[in-house]
Order: sequence, then structure tokens, then C-alpha cells
Amino acid sequence: MAWKLMLASAVAMAARSVPYAVAKPAGKSFVAHASDLLPLKSTPINPDWVISGNPQARTAEHSRGHDEASLTAIWDCTAGEFRWRFGWDETVMILEGEVHITAEDGTERTLRAGDVAFFAGGTWASWRVDNYVRKVAFLRKPFPKPLAIAYRLRNMLRNNGNQGIAA
Repeated sequence: MAWKLMLASAVAMAARSVPYAVAKPAGKSFVAHASDLLPLKSTPINPDWVISGNPQARTAEHSRGHDEASLTAIWDCTAGEFRWRFGWDETVMILEGEVHITAEDGTERTLRAGDVAFFAGGTWASWRVDNYVRKVAFLRKPFPKPLAIAYRLRNMLRNNGNQGIAA
């Protein structure tokens, strides 16, 4: 544990000594589309995950971060029940319809249009779609734990101990 703290401290100090400059990303820096006009492609749910029914899912990629660590997509699904493994951290906003979610810890929630939910990468949840659901999904690859600690420490040092979105 001590070596992790030492490594995080060294990384944070090195990051702090480098001038903070944001390079202009290659490629598009602004992407906008009407969510209902993006062409959706069939993205079948793993048959081993289907609990009941014949849910048909489709996805349209809206945008991808220049570092390939984030993605925004539109996703929809017809009636059925299935388990879903979240490979990345995922924040969803329901655009249309509803879905009944049961998280790994047993928490149950019905998400309807306008609701926002977060699913941590590496977790499972059961989804029951009675009719139809359409969502926008914001996905982010989670950092490995030591790198995440170093990143948080760097941000804390850079922001004089302030944390949060406004820091």
C-alpha cells in the first residue's frame, strides 16, 4: 500500500510540474445530431443473458472521445428481460419508454423518460423492458485503481484541495 501512495505522489508531482495546456484535439471538436435521426444498427443481446422474451436491441454511435476512453450512443430495445454486464462506467438518460432495473445488490428501480442512472463498469443489472425503451448512454472506460488514485491526487493538488466538478 505504501508503494502505491509513493507512486501516486510521484505521478501527481510530475503532473503538477508540467504546464497545464490543452492541445487542440485532432478531428471534430463539436458533434450534434437529432437523436431520433441517427441510424440505429442491430446489436444483439448475448443469448446467454436473455431471461425471457426476444428483446431486440439497436445502437447508434453519436460520438467518441479523442482518447477513445469515452463514447456517447443512442440505444433502444424491444420487450424482453435480460441481464446486462457493464464493461465501462455508464450513465444513461431514458428518452422514451421505460425499463425496470434490478441491480446486483437487489436495488429495484423503474426508469422512465427523463430519468438518469449510473452503472459502474464491471457490474451486472437485470433489465425488464415491457414494451420499448430508448436511451442515450454516456460511457467512460474506468481508470485502473492506481492510476485513478494518482489522477485524483493530482487534481486535488492542482485545485488546492478542492474537489468536484467546479474545482
